[in-house]
Amino acid sequence: MAISNEIAPNKILYTMFRVRDLERSVAFYRDLLGMVEFERETFPDAKFTVVFLGYGKKEGGAMLELTHNWENDGYEHGTAFGNISLAVDDVFALEQQLKKHDVTILRPAGRLSMVARETGRHYTLAHIADPDGYRIELMQKQKPGD
Repeated sequence: MAISNEIAPNKILYTMFRVRDLERSVAFYRDLLGMVEFERETFPDAKFTVVFLGYGKKEGGAMLELTHNWENDGYEHGTAFGNISLAVDDVFALEQQLKKHDVTILRPAGRLSMVARETGRHYTLAHIADPDGYRIELMQKQKPGD
């Protein structure tokens, strides 16, 4: 039995990453991946700060929440997490610029050799690591005929 559409969730608000160095992570997403800082909230009693970032306007779009717990200096990544995926116009050009900033390239830019059976789509992408080692997929926007 499905949940009624009137009460079911209807929007992805944000994905949260816990980070060691908040300002370093904010700079990475802002300066290297072009995100905008929408909001910052500090909770002194609970000893943590959150920063919400994203593209376009805060209203309507999915965001990334970076959470810095002041008394924690590191986290272990689980094996179930894959990546977040960001749309880019030219993955090859972006990869070259990120290399100049010593960003770790986990999978060099390139076209996947496999094709999706259902859609017949080809994908061109790269994978990088953020300052805390979270995997970020850079997915080149599809062009007509791809």
